[in-house]
Amino acid sequence: MSFTRITEQSSKYEHLEAMSVRDLLTNINNEDKTVPLAVEMALPQIESLVQQIVERMKIGGRLFYIGAGTSGRLGVVDASECPPTFGVSFDMVIGLIAGGDTAIRRAVEFAEDDREQAWKDLADYNVNSADTVIGIAASGSTPYVIGGLEQCNANNILTGCITCNTGSPLAAVAQYPVEVVVGPEFVTGSSRMKAGTAQKLVLNMISTATMIQLGRVKGNKMVDMQLSNHKLVGRGVQMIVDELNISQEEAAKLLEQHKNVRKAIEAYANK
Repeated sequence: MSFTRITEQSSKYEHLEAMSVRDLLTNINNEDKTVPLAVEMALPQIESLVQQIVERMKIGGRLFYIGAGTSGRLGVVDASECPPTFGVSFDMVIGLIAGGDTAIRRAVEFAEDDREQAWKDLADYNVNSADTVIGIAASGSTPYVIGGLEQCNANNILTGCITCNTGSPLAAVAQYPVEVVVGPEFVTGSSRMKAGTAQKLVLNMISTATMIQLGRVKGNKMVDMQLSNHKLVGRGVQMIVDELNISQEEAAKLLEQHKNVRKAIEAYANK
């Protein structure tokens, strides 16, 4: 299949090494400004995917991200932030990267070229038809990701993708593709830049909108967040103060007793 790899096209800027630091920063920033507009164009695709995810997660399904390199790392980051932010279990949103956890910090050569490995990685988690698997690949051509989605489709598992090229093999395989076309990178082919930023924004949207739909936010507050440090404990106390109009001292006692903002608020309201 032939398609235009926009993410590999030559930068619009020449002689980067001759630019001053200010010019480098200004030009990178100018390119970065285009990313939210590209994401906006993909909102209908993102909406369709989120609706499908929510439907499955309401009946106990999980969300998986699979990717390689920057794309894989971004999926791992988004998945790892869901438990502390929304109080969900660590096996509800799972990020898998080609080459395994070692590849989070150090590239594993040729790991992304294995078309069979993603399905093996998913099988370790007993992936099933209640789950959703989203393949992340800026190029839209990563064998690890494409092979994984193909096997998911064959096993009646919902598939989506996030890519930064149109008409890619990955988008053709995904049932719910999200295509965010950000154009050539400032440094030719360095898709950790605009493409990575676009993927991060889309991942933020997917996980946040999904968790809100699942009832993990009250008003605009993270009432199910894990109280894993003093800053978050203080934030939790303030949430209780604002919601119940009680003193800091009483709010702190409630939080200490119930270990969760939502539970503390509910207990006070039901006493």
